[in-house]
Amino acid sequence: MTASPSSNESPVTQALILAGGQATRLRPYTDTRPKAMVEVAGRPIIDYQLEWLASHGVEQVVVSCGYKAEVLREHLEARQGGPEITLLVEDEPLGRGGALRYAATGLRDPRAPYFALNGDVLTWFSLKELTEHHRAKGGLGTLALSQFRTTWGIVDVDGDDRIEGFTQSPLLPVWINAGVYLFEPGLTPLLPARGDHESSTFPELAKEGKLSAYRIEGFWRGVDTAKDVKEAGAEIEAIREASG
Repeated sequence: MTASPSSNESPVTQALILAGGQATRLRPYTDTRPKAMVEVAGRPIIDYQLEWLASHGVEQVVVSCGYKAEVLREHLEARQGGPEITLLVEDEPLGRGGALRYAATGLRDPRAPYFALNGDVLTWFSLKELTEHHRAKGGLGTLALSQFRTTWGIVDVDGDDRIEGFTQSPLLPVWINAGVYLFEPGLTPLLPARGDHESSTFPELAKEGKLSAYRIEGFWRGVDTAKDVKEAGAEIEAIREASG
């Protein structure tokens, strides 16, 4: 890979959150609110995200929204403290890649790197370590990866076809896109004006050796269905109890 344009020691202080999808698989939670406003363990997803970003020095967050944008706007305007929020509303659905490109127009410094998050992700890991890893590897972007946990139970079988036991929802030795990115400004114009970056921009950059991977150690959960809301809530409550 080529050397990263942001190889200096300055922290990344700006971020994007994609909060525009209708999230039909999350109904009835999203009948009256966008996905980012769905409550998990008593708090909207976006509040967890903003708190996490702020704790790592992010000063400005651009929130790209569309569906039920007024609900998100009212909530964000009532927030006290935290990073500066810039809300951009899509007039029509642009797809995730198009939404990222559109949201980038609201960044305070378009010449600086930025984090980008899907609006349905709950996670806590060191963004400082992600940044250091990104700069050490070079390239235009780094994708955070989470180890895949299957929703199916696994049957343990020996060589004689005897069942030895069962493992419920184990982690598998494969990695998935966690929906958290660190982008150099040079990646922004490569995003599609409409459509999905995961089927266009990312494959092209991967061919050119300009994408890096950062494996998350710690809590990560994508909230995509009603079942995810309940399970993620239980996990967060358990973390709260364990931390006292």
